[in-house]
Amino acid sequence: MSRSSTPPCDRHGTPRPPHTPDPLGPSRAPKPSRAPETPDAPDSRPEPDGPQAQGGQDARTAVTVFVALGANLVIALAKAVGGVFAGSPALLSEAAHSVADSLNEVFLLASLKRSKRAPDEQHPFGYGKERYFWALLAAVGIFVMGGCFSFFQGAEALSAGSSEDHSGYLVGLGVLVLALIAEGSSLVRALFQVRGHAREAGRGMAAELRRGGDPTLRTVLAEDSTACLGVVFALLGMWLHMVTGEVVYEATASFLIGALLVYVAYRLARESRGQLIGEAIDPVQRRELRRFLEGQPEIDTVTSLLTMRLGNDSTLVAARVDLFPGLDSEEVEEVLVRVKTAMAEIWPHADQIFLDVTDASARDRAQAREDRQALDETVAAVEREDRGA
Repeated sequence: MSRSSTPPCDRHGTPRPPHTPDPLGPSRAPKPSRAPETPDAPDSRPEPDGPQAQGGQDARTAVTVFVALGANLVIALAKAVGGVFAGSPALLSEAAHSVADSLNEVFLLASLKRSKRAPDEQHPFGYGKERYFWALLAAVGIFVMGGCFSFFQGAEALSAGSSEDHSGYLVGLGVLVLALIAEGSSLVRALFQVRGHAREAGRGMAAELRRGGDPTLRTVLAEDSTACLGVVFALLGMWLHMVTGEVVYEATASFLIGALLVYVAYRLARESRGQLIGEAIDPVQRRELRRFLEGQPEIDTVTSLLTMRLGNDSTLVAARVDLFPGLDSEEVEEVLVRVKTAMAEIWPHADQIFLDVTDASARDRAQAREDRQALDETVAAVEREDRGA
């Protein structure tokens, strides 16, 4: 039987050699139809199949989180001692920042473990969305423990005026320099992992940061980036305070650190919210799924295609399809089994596939054409954005 020319792909759309046999066999020819379409697969290196690849990525992410956690615990203690010794509001704000980051990394480690639990009666689709929930808690922690405390320190410094002693600021500056080195090391580790994910997915780092699917890694990267920038703010504020004797510079540094943390918390919370509510997969992969289904000889029209990410390695795919006439019930069942088996092999992360056979009306066909055109436009916009990045 004629098969679609769509090349099998891994969870990122990377081509793999096909090896699924055709259950219908060569003796049962389907009704003729239009030539199948081949989706545009990104040019990237092959990646191992879904669960094994995701397990390796989770292990690397866990190492990245542990590195960040160890650095933040040491830095938080050093900042707190230095801040009390120097009486520096900016350094105390950074101490609160590091404490918040440490607690958040504990949340993220919990998410890596809990999201891998097997499905059960109460959660038949598994626990993949645990990762999004814990990422949301981490964002709340950044906002409350980091941002709010930094604003409080800035306001307290302004109310204290310039009467405070800053004789111990040399020690504080030394602590911040060491913190910048440690935070920078953790950031480099996270950036290397993001670059590896981007290379596997066949896109640039900027595109991976926008469209990458691992909220744990994205949260660690955001924390490390803001930590480095926050340390720079604190260094400038303390140095200007020492040079001018004006506490307003250090209070401003605390306000800037607080504003930075609030912004990062908002961005992380918004992303986690979308994933918890139910977010569709990447538009490029949605187009590949649609083209694969439309390219099957027995399928006349794909009237609707719905997808939802259930976790980093789990995706729900639900499609309504109108088959060409002339197939009996046994043939329809065999077609559906073959198509679902092939989809699960081509996209290993699509572990929940539902195909509903429907009788498409003229309005359904028109809507399908509009949906296909809108999806093509979305993919074109994404590709332009990636090229610009």
